[in-house]
Amino acid sequence: MPFSSDHTLQRRLLLAGMASALALGVGCSKTAKPQGTALPKEATLLCLGDSLTFGYGAPDGASYPQQLERLTGHVTQNAGINGDTAEGALARLPALLQENTPGLVLVSIGGNNFLRNMPLDGTRAAIKSIVQTAAAGTQVVLIAQPKPVLLSAATGSLNDHEVYADVAAETGTALFAGGWSYVLSRSELRSDQIHANAEGYKVFAERLATWLRDMKFVA
Repeated sequence: MPFSSDHTLQRRLLLAGMASALALGVGCSKTAKPQGTALPKEATLLCLGDSLTFGYGAPDGASYPQQLERLTGHVTQNAGINGDTAEGALARLPALLQENTPGLVLVSIGGNNFLRNMPLDGTRAAIKSIVQTAAAGTQVVLIAQPKPVLLSAATGSLNDHEVYADVAAETGTALFAGGWSYVLSRSELRSDQIHANAEGYKVFAERLATWLRDMKFVA
């Protein structure tokens, strides 16, 4: 039995509605990059990490948090510890959040886990817990670190470890990608195979500051 005109109209409206919903879903999927809320001038930045945050391989005053403070005007707290792991940073985080009440937490951790061949599932879980713990009370940026392939550093081919993109996607966290991979791929910016020198930390801080402005975290 053929459709009546009423049935045909209803069918066309249903199909149109489905097409609109599909188009809306596709449009939403393209807006996956989370952006920040601009920090007030008095807000502080908590930089959680390992030796790359501490500033190993450079003179006092040349770490990336200190240079980021000069570039953004926001007071930074350098919570980098040489040799720290994601699990160690997670254990330190609650006290750091209570002591500093930061407006933004910058998380750069995990490299020592990779170098020590610690289980990747545990590393991913610890980084995810760090992000979630910090995000419960403030804004968070996850900073990717490279895969620890030392020979690649000499050829300029370091790449971010995929765990950071995974965690960022799972938690909806802003990800600063490629910063450390860029610096540690260049011999003139390194103090050794896995650490930056003063110029390397400066370049990293400049690229991060630009990205923070582009993402509306800082003015």
